[in-house]
Amino acid sequence: MASKATSARSTASDPATQYARAVVEGRIVAGPDVRNACKRHLDDLVSAAARGFTWNPEIGQRVIDFFPDVLCLNGGEFEGEPFHLLDWQKFIVGSLFGWLREDGSRRFREAYVEGGKGCGKSPLAAGIGLYMMLADNEQRAEVYAAATRRDQAMVLFRDAVAMVQLSPRLREATTTQGRDDRVWNIGHRRSGSFFRPIASDESGQSGPRPHCGLIDEIHEHRNGTVINIMRAGKKGRRQPLIFMITNSGFDRTSVCYEQHEYAIRVAGGALADDSFFAFACSLDETDDPFESEDCWIKANPSLGQTIKPDYLREQVHQARGMPSLASTVRRLNFCQWVDAEDPWIEGPLWFACEVGRPPESGDVLRGEADAHELMARADAARRDMRAAFRGKKVSGGLDLSGTQDLTAAAFVTVNEDETVDAFVDFWTPGDTMIERGNRDKVGYDVWDRAGFIHATDGRSVAYREVARELAVLDAEMEIEGIACDPYRMKDFERECDAEGVALPFVTHGQGFGRSSESGLWMPRSIELVEQLIFEGRLRVVFNPCLRWNVSNAVVEADAKENRIFRKRKAIGRIDGLVALTMAVGLALNRSAEREPEYQMYFL
Repeated sequence: MASKATSARSTASDPATQYARAVVEGRIVAGPDVRNACKRHLDDLVSAAARGFTWNPEIGQRVIDFFPDVLCLNGGEFEGEPFHLLDWQKFIVGSLFGWLREDGSRRFREAYVEGGKGCGKSPLAAGIGLYMMLADNEQRAEVYAAATRRDQAMVLFRDAVAMVQLSPRLREATTTQGRDDRVWNIGHRRSGSFFRPIASDESGQSGPRPHCGLIDEIHEHRNGTVINIMRAGKKGRRQPLIFMITNSGFDRTSVCYEQHEYAIRVAGGALADDSFFAFACSLDETDDPFESEDCWIKANPSLGQTIKPDYLREQVHQARGMPSLASTVRRLNFCQWVDAEDPWIEGPLWFACEVGRPPESGDVLRGEADAHELMARADAARRDMRAAFRGKKVSGGLDLSGTQDLTAAAFVTVNEDETVDAFVDFWTPGDTMIERGNRDKVGYDVWDRAGFIHATDGRSVAYREVARELAVLDAEMEIEGIACDPYRMKDFERECDAEGVALPFVTHGQGFGRSSESGLWMPRSIELVEQLIFEGRLRVVFNPCLRWNVSNAVVEADAKENRIFRKRKAIGRIDGLVALTMAVGLALNRSAEREPEYQMYFL
């Protein structure tokens, strides 16, 4: 067993410690969580012996050397080349295999690695799996590429298969079952070990007993089933390793985010877990990868090697012109956790449109701010906006609900300077408001007290109350038309008739189809709203319910790249945004219809 003392000579030249020192000293640029991981390593060289751990860089170096000595890379320009680990990969491998417990077994039993797309996480994981099958002195070792679906598990496993096929030494030492792209098992003759893909629904009744569990793309896992299966099976192994790799995700209630948060807290010292290794690439809070390339290497430690700057420049360029791509690029290429998989628009762009919002708007969204102050702010902003509507032509949008969703009505007016002013009102069933607020994780009751939404009596929205409010608005301003989806309109029109309210409704579908009556359709209306936002020409009265709707909105595209809105998940609501988009679509299409007459006047 290695001694507890760690000599200056043994750590002076080992790659893991060299990398850690270079990062901490600023000679290698890295993000905050990687800096913490490196500082943890250096601190442990001084303090870990007291906790029963030793640092043996020779063992780490032996595993590092296994990669170029035995393995070859596959794919593209690297096909057949020896697998020389990059510095950050050497840090990971050296740390995982170089830190030992008092009994000589490995210290780390779980590892979490988060990095930008294309930085080489999957080949690294495949190489670790092959080492642990072939050279870890474990009889009948079970190595798994694990995922929720078999096709997902096969991505990492194919890297391992290709490495075997490209290496004469591995071909001699192993057997494979299956052919070509359908190889499903790699076996090691001498030890009786194997390496194979496994999905959560294929684990079998007794379950696997992994010596090594490689879990790929955790951000795509719907739950923790795969991780739990691997954890449950490792109890019979002396020194198992669960190695998790992923891009950043978009769901902060997911198992991936749980692992992400745990990893960065362990690396930063907020949590003590000597068996957990963390290497999470991330940007500093002040970094914006869309504004400066200097921070790119923090999320892409293989920049200039496996991933080229020109590729990232192309991604950023496209994202700037297509807002629904922005979060995907931030998440996959720059390790930034976002609020939705493909959100319609980024938060700061929307916040810049809001008029009358309180400075601590985050508290509003959580339902924690003072309702009276918010009501005063909202009422003042709404009064000012409505005053600006008087004497002008106004277009509306109406999205009706049943028992679960919100009913929303939006109103917009186009000003002479081509800016657009807007406000949105909401209605929700009062009898189920608390229950639905708990389920949707928002404060409907707080918003109701503050005047941001209106709770109607009963378990469904009382359309008659909506009709009355629209009649009041119609008396204050000249409503040219109200765009609405035909869904539930007959019920609403009956309530309008009962109240003696006559409003000019205009059909506006919410799907990919164009209205045969009006010619309006959602893809075009979305484009119009986006143009207003990007050009700074949209002003909307702040409403936390509307902001929540915007954060819930993602886009769905058809084969021709026409886009419509859909909800991020079942508990999200987007009714206010839909109503606003239809109102803008109606208003700007009406303006376009009048434009030729305006131009003819000056010819």
